[in-house]
Amino acid sequence: MVGPPGSGKTLLARALPSIMPRMDPAEALDVTRIYSVSGLLPSSAPLITERPFRAPHHTISHAGLVGGGRVPRPGEISLAHRGVLFLDELPEFGQAVLEVLRQPLEDKVVTISRASGTLSFPSDFLLVGAMNPCPCGYMGDPVKECRCAPAIIARYQKRLSGPLLDRIDIHIEVPRVEYEKLSSIEPGEPSARIRERVEAAVAIQHQRFAGRPAMRNATMGPAEIRKHCQLNEAAAALMRTAMQQLNLSARAYHRTLKLARTIADLAGSSAIEPTHVAEAIQYRRRELAY
Repeated sequence: MVGPPGSGKTLLARALPSIMPRMDPAEALDVTRIYSVSGLLPSSAPLITERPFRAPHHTISHAGLVGGGRVPRPGEISLAHRGVLFLDELPEFGQAVLEVLRQPLEDKVVTISRASGTLSFPSDFLLVGAMNPCPCGYMGDPVKECRCAPAIIARYQKRLSGPLLDRIDIHIEVPRVEYEKLSSIEPGEPSARIRERVEAAVAIQHQRFAGRPAMRNATMGPAEIRKHCQLNEAAAALMRTAMQQLNLSARAYHRTLKLARTIADLAGSSAIEPTHVAEAIQYRRRELAY
């Protein structure tokens, strides 16, 4: 999420666990085991049933994020297993710290090696990052003028590597909230109703991958993508144009197809329509203009 200060990026991130599907018993046991090993399991809650939300500060160390120590213990990416890992002010994190996220994002597991042995911790989390478009935070803002020089903006944005950004499926701009929306007394859509739609899409995926409970759209490999993400002629033409104009990598191509499949599931559509592909393409990373 990219937007000026105070536009609600942190609020949106903290609301995510409330619309994610409820944890099943196997997931709850997974999370409980991790917190028990870490010594963070509260005595009042012997079983964790709510999805974790972890928001480490940007000064966190490599070991704090990934895990480590003389006796290796889980880091934040494992404490966020089955939940959300929120990294606010993303460019302020150390580059070496951010780069270690690439392997867990792909493999859903992190391995820590020591002279005494090797330990693996699960790390199947939803990564959410938030950043300002520039150091002052107001590039492109219609109200407040940005005072950052183009060279400073470019250097700020390049703190995030292309390979890491390529692994993030959804890039959205969060604009300044207008007064009319802030002062409106009309209630928004409740999280419970959104969660119902999400759980309906999850049920479709369970049916699609019957007999493989750990499989879902996000974990599909090339074989599953060819089977379950087939495009009609119009959708394929749109995808071909996007590949040529946006210079999408093979990873980005597969991730866009998987995202389009999920958008179709949320809409209750068995086929991936051009509108679903177009929405998935819109979420790919684009260079910010300055």
